[in-house]
Amino acid sequence: MSWPRRPWRLMLRPLLLAAAALSLVLAAGWAGFGASERQGTDALRAESNHQLDLFASAVEGMIKRLEHVPATVQLNQDVVALLRQPGQAERVAAASLYLRRLNAHLGSLSVFVMNERGTVLAASDASMVGEDLAYRPFFLEALSGRVGRHFAIGTQDSQPGYYVSHPIHDGARVAGVATIKISLEPINQAWAMLGAPALLADSNQVVILSSQPEWRYTTLADLPLERRVDLQLTRMYNQQRLGRFPLQVDLRIDEDSQIVEGVLPNGLNANSARPRPASRGMLVLGRTLNGMDWRLMMFTDLQRVRQQAVLHSLLAAVTTGFLLLLALFVNQRRRILSQKLQAKRWLEQANTELENKVTRRTGALSEANNRLRKEVAEREQAELTLRRAQDELVHAGKMAALGQLATGITHELTQPLGAIRTLSGNALEFMRRGDMNAVQGNLNILTRLADQMGGIIQPLKGFARKSAAQPASTDTAVAMGNALFLYDQRLRKGGVQVHNHLQPGQTLAWCDPNRLEQVLINLIGNAADAMAALPEGHPRELHLNAGPDLPEPGDETADETAAPRVVITVRDTGPGLATDVLERLFEPFFSTKEAGVGLGLGLAISRDIAREAGGELDARNAPEGGACFVLRLPAAPRSQDPQEHTPS
Repeated sequence: MSWPRRPWRLMLRPLLLAAAALSLVLAAGWAGFGASERQGTDALRAESNHQLDLFASAVEGMIKRLEHVPATVQLNQDVVALLRQPGQAERVAAASLYLRRLNAHLGSLSVFVMNERGTVLAASDASMVGEDLAYRPFFLEALSGRVGRHFAIGTQDSQPGYYVSHPIHDGARVAGVATIKISLEPINQAWAMLGAPALLADSNQVVILSSQPEWRYTTLADLPLERRVDLQLTRMYNQQRLGRFPLQVDLRIDEDSQIVEGVLPNGLNANSARPRPASRGMLVLGRTLNGMDWRLMMFTDLQRVRQQAVLHSLLAAVTTGFLLLLALFVNQRRRILSQKLQAKRWLEQANTELENKVTRRTGALSEANNRLRKEVAEREQAELTLRRAQDELVHAGKMAALGQLATGITHELTQPLGAIRTLSGNALEFMRRGDMNAVQGNLNILTRLADQMGGIIQPLKGFARKSAAQPASTDTAVAMGNALFLYDQRLRKGGVQVHNHLQPGQTLAWCDPNRLEQVLINLIGNAADAMAALPEGHPRELHLNAGPDLPEPGDETADETAAPRVVITVRDTGPGLATDVLERLFEPFFSTKEAGVGLGLGLAISRDIAREAGGELDARNAPEGGACFVLRLPAAPRSQDPQEHTPS
């Protein structure tokens, strides 16, 4: 059956509608992302500007609170006297003592006084006395009459600081320079106020302080060669090697030259010192500190803004998609309502046709059901007939075994019968003579012989009885003993040495005791027949064993959850089984014996009995020689008491 092809125009229309809907959803998502990103960036800029203003005010307060100190140094008479007479030691000591006290009171790094040649005459740190600082920019500016403000790294202590210098006038002449070195450590401790990476750069575009240690002493822009030479001469950064700032910042300065903004092409984690390549950017805000020529820059990550923009974009796309689906739902509902009316008419028509078909099919099904019941009854009758035939076959096997045992049984009964005949004649003679004691002795012997004959006949009666299988807890040792009893004379006559390792009460099987004896009789009889053909002098031994069926070592296929079973082995020392015989050993009517000796049903019946009980019967050649038959049966439940097979 081939389905009719739809016109390509009808197939193209849904694709075009789906593409248009998808484009609309994507456009809504893109618009939502852009609007959310702009709004989030504006909010982040306002928040960051506020934080930056607070931090800039704090930095200015930390630095400028000590800027006025150098101007007050010239008011001390010891300092003025030292500048007038610089060679006197007592004046150096007095001025240095004043500077040490002043430095301790202010908490600055150092306070010192230089002469007009830039040599330190007195200082709060005695190691600075005599040091030549004429090359420092802050000295040159103060010497020219201006206030010097510069960042520099100390040549003695290698500590960075903010140097503020002021000229000391002696009349109209600049006689010296007073300088204070302000510690920048409070600024390093205050970076956490911003919550984002930040830096301070001086007028040379060199990063002098930063919350990221590896940013320090890097240049925000490429310095010309002459500027680098000047910095080396003034030793403002001591021996620090100035590298390039690791981030490329695209800066824009507004009209009042206060706010510097830009977007970093590479993302930076606020808690990490290293830049990470990423598609997200960072908002860069800057402030120029009043009167210091320092620039404060803050790097705010835009990841949170863009994540929120992505969520808003998804929300816009989902909302648009929902509206489209709602419109589609309304349209489909309208179409479905119209289709329902049409389908209702079709359904009524189909229902009428179906009722007619059901009526016809019901009649056919009833007829098939009647045939099936008849076949089931026939199968049950056939199964019953098969079971009866199997029981007849089992009984025939018993009778065949009894026929083979007739000679031995006759011999067992002949001796007691002869003794009974002789003792009964003697008893009559003793009665005639009146010797009642002798008569009583003969009668006691007759009673014992009668019991002996009953013991021989009793197992035969139970074995020969025709009965259905009745599983019970069966002691395998008792069943084996009864089977050996029936073959006792034949085994003795054949010179077979029996090794019976079965102990009463140790191995209990769940099966019919009578049928277990029949299987054991067949196996023992076959073993006796196999060893009868052995030449004189060859050992004739029959080994009988029983125990729990345990898995062999290394057998990975053994099922540990399977029900427990017992195994009975019957091994002889005969010639063994040929390969072709093993393949057909359990076939009905197959026999290796001479014609007229057996029907070839013993092993087939024995395997059927084992399988009916839930077990199995196998045969193989023993490694020591001879044949070995292995009978596996379900183990008896522990709550069941073993039943000895003593039929009446």
